Amino acid sequence: MIFAKIDFINLLPFYIFLKQNITSTQTKQIINYKKSYPASINKKFKKKQIDAAFISSIVSKKCKCLDAGIVAKGEVLSVLSIGNETYKKDYQSDTSNALAKILELNGEVLIGDKALYYYHNTEKKDFNDLAKIWNKKYNLPFVFARLCYNKHQKSLEKLSKKFVKSKIYIPQYILDIYSQRSGLTKSQIKHYLTKISYEINQKEKMALKKFFTLAQKKGL
Repeated sequence: MIFAKIDFINLLPFYIFLKQNITSTQTKQIINYKKSYPASINKKFKKKQIDAAFISSIVSKKCKCLDAGIVAKGEVLSVLSIGNETYKKDYQSDTSNALAKILELNGEVLIGDKALYYYHNTEKKDFNDLAKIWNKKYNLPFVFARLCYNKHQKSLEKLSKKFVKSKIYIPQYILDIYSQRSGLTKSQIKHYLTKISYEINQKEKMALKKFFTLAQKKGL
């Protein structure tokens, strides 16, 4: 199986789970080799160069997806719109750029670990949390990505169902690595992960439907 890895903190619990539940050394090596950012993985997935990945919601509409994803119930801290000047997209993201347009937010879109660092290390809080604004406006969670597949449906279904019901312990040495890499404290990383959930149920599906409808109206 060729599984692409988005190496952001928000998926850290999943990749710990994956390594614990995939026995093939070759598959583990492929996962580490196939690291990239969301927009790049979206393109590779559509070309069927990879078998499975967390695919940006805006791209996942016509994909074969499972009931697992990256979900924010309220604020997310890692998807921000900075300032109130001209809109500027983040090249790493498709969904967050679309969400900023749907919410009619100006400023620069910033996602992932760099956005989380900005959130914690900028005195002037001149930014908007996109998931928080979405939730306030529509009273729905926001689904940033879904676990989608080109191959290996049955094994991925089994894996994803187990994952969303699991409580994942993140070893201290891994927290140390991500802390050093991101510039965030271990406490900030652990707090951030409380903002993320992974199971897609009825309310999350309603949120996706709403997002797709609004994106279509915007021509996205």
